[in-house]
Amino acid sequence: MPHLISGPARSGKSRFAEQLALAHPGPVAYVATAAVADAEFAERVALHRARRPAHWALFEADRQLAVALSRAAAADTLLLVDCLGMWLMRFCRDDGDGFDEAAFARERAALLHALSTLPGEIVLVSNEIGWGVVPLGRLSRRFVDELGRLNQDVAVGCERVTLVACGLPLVLKAPATAA
Repeated sequence: MPHLISGPARSGKSRFAEQLALAHPGPVAYVATAAVADAEFAERVALHRARRPAHWALFEADRQLAVALSRAAAADTLLLVDCLGMWLMRFCRDDGDGFDEAAFARERAALLHALSTLPGEIVLVSNEIGWGVVPLGRLSRRFVDELGRLNQDVAVGCERVTLVACGLPLVLKAPATAA
């Protein structure tokens, strides 16, 4: 079953997810979702790469995250997806409409289906960004709304959900323990 790890920017959520992956006894496949847009962001990606062991497989996902997960999944493998917010940004456009709604709806449905059917463990990292001021821009508001809804829907299908703040994990959802 999947495990969703969410939190604000620079909260330690990726590092926490990586620690879970390091403890996994089998292979790990890192599924990267970001599209590098500038030099500063490339530095961030390089820092993430430097933290990861060289033996972890790397899969770069574009809009078709479910397809990338299907290619990487195996019964003994842990898939580490970092992150859903970066994946959602791939559906934002600069053409006036701002958001590719039809493509996102299709790929979101495919992702939710894949999470319920793929073998192995899946750890998904996402952002919590709707806790502050409502953004002024239409596309920014849409992004906050869509990511919030995506996180909720992914969390429903996850066995575990963890919020990370200040580097500390707070378990929001865990399997019931046998009495």
